[in-house]
Amino acid sequence: MKIFHYCQHVLGIGHFFRSLEISRALADHDVALITGGPPVDATLPGHVREIRLPDLQMNPDFKGLFSSQKNSSLEQIKFERRKCLLDLFARERPDLFLVELYPFGRKAFRFELDPILQALENHDLPSCGVVCSVRDILVEKEDALKHETRAVNTLNRHFDAVLVHADPKLAQLDETFDQFDRIEIPVVYTGYIARKPSPDARKTMRRQLNMTPDDRLIIASAGGGNVGATLLEAVIRAFDRMQDRNRGQLKVFSGPFLPSGDFKRLTEIAGDRVTVNQFTPDFLSYLTAADLSVSMGGYNTTMNILASKVPALIWPFPQNREQRTRAQRLAEAGALRVVDDKELQPDRLAAIMAQTLSKPSRPIVTFDLGGAQKTANWIEKHAL
Repeated sequence: MKIFHYCQHVLGIGHFFRSLEISRALADHDVALITGGPPVDATLPGHVREIRLPDLQMNPDFKGLFSSQKNSSLEQIKFERRKCLLDLFARERPDLFLVELYPFGRKAFRFELDPILQALENHDLPSCGVVCSVRDILVEKEDALKHETRAVNTLNRHFDAVLVHADPKLAQLDETFDQFDRIEIPVVYTGYIARKPSPDARKTMRRQLNMTPDDRLIIASAGGGNVGATLLEAVIRAFDRMQDRNRGQLKVFSGPFLPSGDFKRLTEIAGDRVTVNQFTPDFLSYLTAADLSVSMGGYNTTMNILASKVPALIWPFPQNREQRTRAQRLAEAGALRVVDDKELQPDRLAAIMAQTLSKPSRPIVTFDLGGAQKTANWIEKHAL
């Protein structure tokens, strides 16, 4: 089966890596991962090829799109992307169009998605199945009624199913989408998308880092977006105040899109036994080797935390409800601890980090983390 998997990452890279895990699980099929955000350093499996549209990114105020192609206007970029997509569908005739987030989000990309959906409905393009792939918790919208009405109408008219990458024991789509009952197509919970660490990841990584069993490894991370400097600076300063810091290492991963000035500042304040890097493709192994994670609470980072079973502190992104809602529920389940703004004060954070490190066991995770393979299984059963 030929699958077009459409994913546009406009701020961070979480959407990209979640989609990549689903594409990875579709190992018996020809998968084209259609992207159009900033380039991401990722190794694709052999059955997956990336088709890059001219890039578009989100403005820092989340109010509009812009392109890094300085010689082309936004309208020119949109025209090129729309034509590229239509030509691609006509030329390659996919069996399935798997669309990440839209129409629950990515309204800014209606300019290229709606023409594809309309052409499929009108039979101007060869017919194929259309499935929405969406995470557990939706961000709030300014005009929720208008947004949800448009989303429901698009789903019922153009889509065959919605795959929700969540365990309904933790989060259900109707909690953040009020018009859920108006959706007429199947809504399927797949479990969370979480890559499993290799069985020897902890031992191998700690050996690479020359760590003894008594050494403590702390990982601080900000996901893949351009925010998080506040948290990372707080962790570096807190680590400097920990009494047994000489027994530990702090590895800081800023994310590839953190502003260069923020990254430079982090490297300047990093003291002994602290390293600051932008990104590592082996992040899951680092978490598995770690004794503590301090991070923001994006979907992918949180699932990596659960998969690695590392004790964790999460400072949720404050601009919307998504990260805080998920983190608070996981905290109630005993899987991690939520840190608020006041607790980022270095002395307080140092005490919280030390307290978490002192716990004798790693968290027990009971939520379904097999979402990638279950997504592939559902597609193979229902979309062939």
